Amino acid sequence: MNIQMKEDHYLIRDICIPDLRSQLFCMFDLEGTGIHTADDYVTQLAAVRVNQDGAAGDSFNSLVYTPKPIPAFVEQLTGIRNEDLYEAPAFGAVYPHFLDFIQNRILVTQAGYEYDLPLLRRQCEENKVPFPGNKVLDIKVMFKAIHPDFRGIISTDRLIGYYGIDASAYKRHDAVGDCHLIACLFNLIMSEYKQMNVHTFQLKKPLTIERFLIEGMHTEPYEAEYP
Repeated sequence: MNIQMKEDHYLIRDICIPDLRSQLFCMFDLEGTGIHTADDYVTQLAAVRVNQDGAAGDSFNSLVYTPKPIPAFVEQLTGIRNEDLYEAPAFGAVYPHFLDFIQNRILVTQAGYEYDLPLLRRQCEENKVPFPGNKVLDIKVMFKAIHPDFRGIISTDRLIGYYGIDASAYKRHDAVGDCHLIACLFNLIMSEYKQMNVHTFQLKKPLTIERFLIEGMHTEPYEAEYP
């Protein structure tokens, strides 16, 4: 998978997931000290397995100690306080359990190509542990692939509105809660793929995806290769 990250959008190509309905998937999300993938840290790491019938199954969830304090506004957003992390395990202790949980399942994220993957990759490099070899699907990319005329940033809130979901049952900005919401959205997108008789997710030509925009966030353009 190739990602060319630009200022306000990115180009993605070279993805192929054959026979979508026979694959095993695992929703994945993390929370961090902030929005800068170059110098912020993971504070919560979560994953939820999805059974082949689309139902959410077992989950993995752990807080992660961070050497960088969590700003007050991030504490309010995520509900994770600095004092919650004083005795939390370090990334190097949590990560092997995360790998054991996800096994070789395809990881599914929302806006993960923009935030979760680069932050996770940096922490893996700093801790000298291997980045997961799993293929990763981003639901906003899956959505854009079958809705090419959809304009604007494909945010979680816009997907919730598009599909008419009552999101009140999900704990937002909590990694495991967001995993369950991603699972719900993923199942709805997969239903559209089934209705359209699409069995393989494949991008050979670059697909343009608008990046989420947060005030104060800036990431230099880069190009990355993922499994």
